[in-house]
Amino acid sequence: MPTDNENSMTNVEQAEKYWQQFLTAPALTDDDKAIAKQHHDELLTAFARSSFLAETIIQKPSFVSRTVEQTVEQTVEQTTYQDSDDQLQKNVDSEAPSPWVAMYRSALDITLETVKTEDDLLKALREYRNQEMARVTFLDVLNKQDISTSLERVSALADVLLTGAYHWIYQHLAIRYGTPQNNGEDMHMYILGMGKLGGKELNFSSDIDLIFSYPEKGETQGGRKSIEHQQFFTKLAQKLIQALNKITNDGQVYRVDMRLRPFGDSGPLVMHFAALEDYYQDQGRHWERFAMVKARVINDDNSEDVKWLNSILHPFTFRRYLDFTTLDALRNMKKLIATEIRRRRLNNNIKLGAGGIREVEFFAQSFQLIHGGREPALQSKSLLRTLDALTELDIVEKDVTEQLKHDYLFLRKVEHTLQQCQDRQTQTLPDSPWQQAALIEVMGFDSYSTFLNQLDATMARIHGHFNELVEESQDSHSDEDQLFIACQDAWRLSLQEEEFAETFSEHLSSKDITGVYPILVAFKDKQRNYRIGQKGEDTLNKLLPEILYVLVNQHPNHISQVLKRLLGVIEAITGRTTYLDLLLENPDVLKQLVKLCERSDWIAQEIKRFPLLLDELLTPLYLGQQNTDIHTSKKEYQLELRETMLRIEQDDVEMLMDGLRQFKLCQQLRIAASDISESLPVNNVSDKLTVLAEVILEHVVNAAWMQMRQRYGVPSHLEGNDKGFAVIGYGKLGGYELGYGSDLDLVFLHNAPRGISTDGNKSLEAQQFYIKLAQRIMHLLNTKTLFGQLYETDLRLRPSGNAGLLCCHIDGFEKYQTEEAWTWEHQALVRARAICGDVGLLKDFTRVRHTILSQVRDSKSLATDVCKMRLKMREHLLSKNNDKVDLKQCVGGITDIEFMAQYLVLANAQSADSMTTYPDNLRIFDTAVKARIIDPSTASKLQKAYLKLREQYHHLTLADTKYADQSEELDAIREQVRQHWDTLFGTCSE
Repeated sequence: MPTDNENSMTNVEQAEKYWQQFLTAPALTDDDKAIAKQHHDELLTAFARSSFLAETIIQKPSFVSRTVEQTVEQTVEQTTYQDSDDQLQKNVDSEAPSPWVAMYRSALDITLETVKTEDDLLKALREYRNQEMARVTFLDVLNKQDISTSLERVSALADVLLTGAYHWIYQHLAIRYGTPQNNGEDMHMYILGMGKLGGKELNFSSDIDLIFSYPEKGETQGGRKSIEHQQFFTKLAQKLIQALNKITNDGQVYRVDMRLRPFGDSGPLVMHFAALEDYYQDQGRHWERFAMVKARVINDDNSEDVKWLNSILHPFTFRRYLDFTTLDALRNMKKLIATEIRRRRLNNNIKLGAGGIREVEFFAQSFQLIHGGREPALQSKSLLRTLDALTELDIVEKDVTEQLKHDYLFLRKVEHTLQQCQDRQTQTLPDSPWQQAALIEVMGFDSYSTFLNQLDATMARIHGHFNELVEESQDSHSDEDQLFIACQDAWRLSLQEEEFAETFSEHLSSKDITGVYPILVAFKDKQRNYRIGQKGEDTLNKLLPEILYVLVNQHPNHISQVLKRLLGVIEAITGRTTYLDLLLENPDVLKQLVKLCERSDWIAQEIKRFPLLLDELLTPLYLGQQNTDIHTSKKEYQLELRETMLRIEQDDVEMLMDGLRQFKLCQQLRIAASDISESLPVNNVSDKLTVLAEVILEHVVNAAWMQMRQRYGVPSHLEGNDKGFAVIGYGKLGGYELGYGSDLDLVFLHNAPRGISTDGNKSLEAQQFYIKLAQRIMHLLNTKTLFGQLYETDLRLRPSGNAGLLCCHIDGFEKYQTEEAWTWEHQALVRARAICGDVGLLKDFTRVRHTILSQVRDSKSLATDVCKMRLKMREHLLSKNNDKVDLKQCVGGITDIEFMAQYLVLANAQSADSMTTYPDNLRIFDTAVKARIIDPSTASKLQKAYLKLREQYHHLTLADTKYADQSEELDAIREQVRQHWDTLFGTCSE
């Protein structure tokens, strides 16, 4: 490769330098030297135009005889590529066998006969490749063959090197593992050559795109160790790729690209035919149809297996009837090409730039996909043959196809000349003077500017024909919407970080850009591995720019964090095109989703886990309008739940559980959305979450009762619709303070007399019946289904805790509370209330609760017990994280306020009956003021502190975190609560 100093030389000076290096090469023989001197002028001219040729011959002087030898087949009258149309428009029928294949194969087979090891194989392949590519270069840069012949020779050489390496590796693997068998005959792996290799139009320094497949599953036969066909062919594929792709001292045969195989990089290296067929039927993308237009079996042995493989690929590639998805795909790909040209400023690129080689290929392939299913002539792998067929079928005018063929071959000649300079895969015009000089000499121009003028005219003509193809579809954004264009580019193009930063420089801060870029790139990489089908991919390609557009427009705080949450939701629904369509077709829903994900990671995670919640976003107005009256809310929930459950058969337990869970998830999302929009104060949020739980509990109890009654009958003491059963709510449920994800503290009671049994065919003693009823209720609440858990429940507050009965008689409950319960259990009873069940039993519980809470207690002993329990809880539950604050367990936190309320009830209820009326803290403080137990100022401060702490706690839950950040405001609240605690409990709190 020339250095910077060498770049400053003229190409003539560079050639002379190479000539001198050749004459002094260590491996030069007298015969090689003599041959070279006979062709001195030709070699010097060729060296001036190709450093690859010069360096190859200097390294291997023995190649010189093969390079300069003349044969009738290889020599044509010398011509330039400015003034001869006849040579340029030579048409190669890619379906006809190439004479070059036989010539290359016979020579390579002789070489490979002596190869014994894989290292020797690598060396032999590279030396043969370099020798023949040097020959092609020599003929090309001296214009001793036309570009069509050059393309054909390079493609034929690739075929032979591929098949030669394949057969050598196959035979050597078969010695160890045996051969794959199919109906008693050796089975082979078939190599699909894609792109220009498939069309026999390979670049001089091209990658080769391959796909591997084999006919059927099975096991190898006749080897030392039998293995499955999949294992055998995978080993074969790996070794074949290494044989071609590995860079050694002798260079590289070809860069091998396997990304066009099913599922891309995440897919298996080789697939059997049935799996291949399943993939293309179910998962095949539009771009894969484009690729398959040129797919060709390189090692075609004319067997039935090859016909079988082609019968799989043909109907996928060429549809007999045109569907609109093909036209949409063509529009999208055309737009993508134009976008990439604009974004990457590919002005000097003769392949990817406007009017480049790719646009000619797209022109031909577009017609092949539209008409190829009905016109076999358009199923050719060859671009040139396809252009001829378009004219023969009266689809495109002859002057258009002739001009395109001429312009295409002109660009291909330029491309080959650029690549032959240094054997590099480049399509970019050179900057160095010696490369520019080499280019115009080969192309036959007097000056570089004259060449550029012709090149510009050529590419302008091609681009004109490209623009006349399928019209682009219109989207909802104006052509002048630069932000949307940027969002499209960010998703559709593989932008580097610098390009991404430039694209969004006017829309995002540098910090936001730095955060967003890696998240988007990671998501795109993941999506390549998902098997979502063509429809899903098309929708996703439209949706993602819209998501970025809405996100950047709304510009939330921590935009990268919000994007991560959003993409988490999209990832969860990627396989469900209905939800992708929902977001794409409803801009308000998408905006609402962005807003919710901005404000709440908890909501984002819920929607991610349960995509059905996206349906709720179809009514964003309803999401923001919640009734604040607790009784009205309960009636609304009861009515809506009843309507929901009417659609479910009573005896379908699985559907019952799913229906309840879906109902809860949807209602909870509505509450959270109202919470986020600040249309509901925190106490109303808790009220609604609490009555929602009550309504669901009522339904669960009724459902469990029906199931139990069908199996066992009912206890015989019951009359009418009575159940003799009640559910008591403790803690947050009892105190109307449920939060998102709160569990339910429950106690189950019954009133069956002793000796009573059920009246069903399978009779049970009543106590056992109610225990089984409690178990059934727990099953309906706790079981995890596809829609998660209805509620996590805790029964440890029942008499005797975990050692007690699941369902306790009301008399036993009263006896336990009177004689055995600890102070902390009476504290818990303060926050207990009847939730659902028989009216009489609920009244009995309320009476018992009042009686227990109104017991005469020694205030000093009570204070000591309360303080000890608080300290014990703090020791066991308080996080030791000094940087964050546990709002519940910290000093001056939520639990301290709750304990103060409980103490006030237990210490004063014997003299003030009203103190047992309410189970919630806010109304307990109000009652304490009316009973003159505390002053209004203290009550107000505690209530405000409690509401503020609970509000923060709610927001932490929505953010899916447990602990709050330190702040001056929080410190002030906690200090105020601590002072009230010390005032109330004095020295016992120390």
